Amino acid sequence: MAQQYRITLLPGDGIGPEIMAVAVDVLKVVEKKFDLQFEFQEALIGGAAIDATGEPLPAATLDVCRNSDAVLLAAIGGYKWDSLPSHLRPEAGLLGLRAGLELFANLRPAKIIPQLIDASTLKREIVEGVDIMVVRELTGGIYFGKPKGIFDTETGEKRGVNTMAYTESEIDRIGRVAFEIARKRQSKLCSVDKANVLEVSQLWRDRMTKLAAQYPDVELTHLYVDNAAMQLVRAPKQFDTIVTGNLFGDILSDAAAMLTGSIGMLPSASLGASGLGVFEPVHGSAPDIAGLDKANPLAQVLSTAMMLRYGLNQAAAADYLENGVLQVLANGARTGDIMSSGMQLLGCRAMGEALIQVLEE
Repeated sequence: MAQQYRITLLPGDGIGPEIMAVAVDVLKVVEKKFDLQFEFQEALIGGAAIDATGEPLPAATLDVCRNSDAVLLAAIGGYKWDSLPSHLRPEAGLLGLRAGLELFANLRPAKIIPQLIDASTLKREIVEGVDIMVVRELTGGIYFGKPKGIFDTETGEKRGVNTMAYTESEIDRIGRVAFEIARKRQSKLCSVDKANVLEVSQLWRDRMTKLAAQYPDVELTHLYVDNAAMQLVRAPKQFDTIVTGNLFGDILSDAAAMLTGSIGMLPSASLGASGLGVFEPVHGSAPDIAGLDKANPLAQVLSTAMMLRYGLNQAAAADYLENGVLQVLANGARTGDIMSSGMQLLGCRAMGEALIQVLEE
């Protein structure tokens, strides 16, 4: 009997509905190939939700997401809603979704796609073969620590304050996720901190070191964040899995992403303790090309592969999708954002059709 999964689709705004349509078509091929059964349920988020309900994350959307095995998100936001107050903007819907589903671990892969290696700004010999996973803590650290704010001092001068804080349990839970992911990769984990200066980082390093005893098969190393940033650019192939806090992870995941040359090809995942995760491309909603059939759906497809691998534990199906993306690129198919001379320019729908043809062969 086919394994059944309930998938919540959040197409969102801009190019979101176009790239989501490709992901759904691809999952229908996966169903047949791997004897799986997907039940899709669609919900509103972001600008689309604001237009329909007046809020970026309706309670009904959160309920639908909680009642699923995985959540596939496309893109949110656009110029149309930029003038709204911050709590009513599309981005507030994404933050609310992460909080409401208690998603504390953000996974950001940076993997060189051989067919697109010349898109990287670094030399081929530096980036060829790079395959990094950045595991970023998502709900603690300096973005959420208290006290925070802008305060008046006794001299009348204003003082801005943010607090970087982590508890042992917050560090341990992100550490466990990172060790488990490292196990599925090359069993090498680099923990990034600033333990030579920050007490919060001293605690981070102590807990990571203690956790390592439970994972004797994983090699744990430590780097200060400034050195890690330098090493990412100097010799990125030394890294396999990186784990770090919210602020450092925000910066390093984008630095790692640009090793690949095209942020438009990158997927991501956000995971919680319950096992329920949200899977989405890193790129934005690209409102300037929405509805023009120019979007690149491949990051959405690769996010779908991450959903299969990390959300549904269907590694073979994930490999199948990822290999399909490599093959369609090897065949010369390109959307406008990754176009180069001698390649075939395709729109969003046509790229989806080309991928499905490869997958069905």
